[in-house]
Amino acid sequence: MDTIVEILINIGYALAIGLGAIWASGFAKKKIEQLGTKHQELDVTLMRFFGSVARYAIIVLAGIFILGRFGIETTSLAALIGAAGLAIGLALQGTLSNVAAGVMLVGFRPFKVGDYIEAGGHAGTVSAITLFTTELTTPDNVQIILPNGDVFGAPITNFSYHDTRRVDFVFGVSYSSDLKLAEDTIRACIKADARAHTDPEPLVKVSNLAGSSVDFTVRVWCDRTEYWNLKFDLTRAVKEAFDANNIDIPFPTQMVIHQNEYSPE
Repeated sequence: MDTIVEILINIGYALAIGLGAIWASGFAKKKIEQLGTKHQELDVTLMRFFGSVARYAIIVLAGIFILGRFGIETTSLAALIGAAGLAIGLALQGTLSNVAAGVMLVGFRPFKVGDYIEAGGHAGTVSAITLFTTELTTPDNVQIILPNGDVFGAPITNFSYHDTRRVDFVFGVSYSSDLKLAEDTIRACIKADARAHTDPEPLVKVSNLAGSSVDFTVRVWCDRTEYWNLKFDLTRAVKEAFDANNIDIPFPTQMVIHQNEYSPE
């Protein structure tokens, strides 16, 4: 009877420790993450990562206390953890590599939460970086969860790293068009848009003599946040300005020559 009572008491302690650890781990994670939002000098991504580490550390410590409550000796526990660690390490090589990659991502910080990136064959805004995964949100609001190993082990393109970006256009006009008028029209459209930077100076040059058009390469710098708005609006503005100045945008054409078949008499 005494043994049963002792087991029930230990189970009660284990439940209390487990529930307390779950609450404490969540509370610690939340408080650490809040430090990143309250203090601008602290990186939000780093605080979220440390919050995840603190959460798992509290749960592991609680597990050790629970095992100790059931009378497992420290030496036996160390040997058990060592053997389990070896077995888990062999079985979960991919998972552990994701953890290592997560540490590298936070250490080298090629991107942070809120950046728009392309990594592991997917593109989206970084919504979270955890010990095991990186979460992206696509422009159409779809969640993508990538293992950290796939993210860190492949090229990463960070579209949000710099404050400014260059917008590239190609505008084609017909061979009969006045090239000077076409260039002046494009430059006037750029100058009329306040989002286009004057430094570096916009580039408007004839770059290609295509099969049915003379192509202008146009390069304009703007703030990163205005990239797509400028690209869409300036494309429309140039089209409308070409129409107003009777500058033709040609369609691809193809010449077909018919030859009568020769039939000997």
